[in-house]
Amino acid sequence: MTIQVGEKVPSATLKYLSPEGPKDITTDELFRGKKVALFAVPGAFTPTCSQRHLPGYVDKAAELKAKGIDQIACVAVNDAFVMGAWGKAQNAGDKVLMLADGSGDFTRAVGMELDLRSRGLGVRSDRYSMIVEDGVVKAFNREKPGQFEVSSAEAMLKAL
Repeated sequence: MTIQVGEKVPSATLKYLSPEGPKDITTDELFRGKKVALFAVPGAFTPTCSQRHLPGYVDKAAELKAKGIDQIACVAVNDAFVMGAWGKAQNAGDKVLMLADGSGDFTRAVGMELDLRSRGLGVRSDRYSMIVEDGVVKAFNREKPGQFEVSSAEAMLKAL
């Protein structure tokens, strides 16, 4: 079942790459007391994700924060090392928190699995964005297959 507006984000543990190596962050820690713009991509270093999705959030980070977003986070079913390298390659810096959902536990919990085994990519995350305030989903935008419209940074800015 896909998560819906008004629901609490399920408890899960994600990882990010710190200077000391991979670190855990729970969804409770990520969302508690904050307004978070979270977006998910099928995979780091993939074409649409690298050419449009992540760069849009990096470029629009200041505008999103000016509209009340405390944290911008990108999640993908990749490991923390890949997410760290992708963030570095995309100059995400401290603008976008690059979160690894290596086993897809968070992705499964929110009902956003995308089966790409036929393409040799395994089970990934579908492309979406959401605004989460203090752990509750306030807006949710799932892309239609093969599309990139409703989950962009520009669309999120318009929604704010």
